[in-house]
Amino acid sequence: MNRGLRFVLACGASALMLGTSLSIAQEWKPDRPINLIVPWGAGGSTDQVTRVTAPILAEALGVDVVVVNQPGASGAIGTQEVLNKERDGYTWTANAIANNATYSVTGLLEDTDIDDWHIYLSVANVPVVSVPADSEFTDFGQLLEALKTRGPEITIATAGITSSGGTAIAALADEADFDYNMITYDGGGPAAIATASGEAMATTQLAVEQTELIRGGRLKALAVLSDQPLLLDGVDPIPPITDWLPDMELAPDYFGIFIPTGVPDEVVATLDAIWADKVANSEALKTYAETFGAVFAPSHGAKARELAMPVVILEACSSVERGEAVNDPSTIGIDCASRTEMGK
Repeated sequence: MNRGLRFVLACGASALMLGTSLSIAQEWKPDRPINLIVPWGAGGSTDQVTRVTAPILAEALGVDVVVVNQPGASGAIGTQEVLNKERDGYTWTANAIANNATYSVTGLLEDTDIDDWHIYLSVANVPVVSVPADSEFTDFGQLLEALKTRGPEITIATAGITSSGGTAIAALADEADFDYNMITYDGGGPAAIATASGEAMATTQLAVEQTELIRGGRLKALAVLSDQPLLLDGVDPIPPITDWLPDMELAPDYFGIFIPTGVPDEVVATLDAIWADKVANSEALKTYAETFGAVFAPSHGAKARELAMPVVILEACSSVERGEAVNDPSTIGIDCASRTEMGK
């Protein structure tokens, strides 16, 4: 992963920690379990990091944080369930922030945007292009040539159009001008396993969903969607996509836990403090990131929103370019002509 990116993310988390103390805001005392809805299947990137983070929060709050998988419609079904619940602080969701911020653009959740959520980011993830171990493709250049010449024959396993894998292959197709045949699964983990089993010719899901399959020799990683190689213990460095597509636009894909706006202020204050003190210093979360090829990047509030906007803008505007947008990004305050955020 890009060392400069790691430094920027670490500095952002450190600054946040300096400005917040658990002792000033430990006001909310939940009296029953909290439901944390993961709108994807078990084993995927969101599910993985959420199950690492939930026990940290449960210990700090003194109640169970129950992770519930509710997949469907590229995460929109579970996310809508959270939005429909009473805003009492007892129902949260987890996802890639680019999804929650752009569901309105893709028409999956109308009239929603990033500011419908209190944002708590934990890690940044990167997609990896991988093929089965016995694939005819031995490097990304060969796969790219096949996509350009016989694209509709090349099956790509993802967790859906708006999943990290779905947007990754769409971005690659935009950049290199090719077609492909997407096969969708209930999560990134199942998509990676299906590829390893030969159900698909390639996958573009996140590194964290593929790492064990790559280490175990069941998947062969061809490229990472980054401008730097991805280093994983026990695996040869995975070359950056810019070796083949040097001008491709890239942005870190942030994952975390989100609480709907409208919950009591003491809920937000308490979670802010716990995130800055407990999550930002969690050895379990650090170990997870280092083991599975993610970037440890806890942040919350305004800082988290600032870090998230580049990937939100990229995904919103790319959906327009791909013809997938149902609503113009201007409706959520994004000007695609200048690739900037504007007033809503």
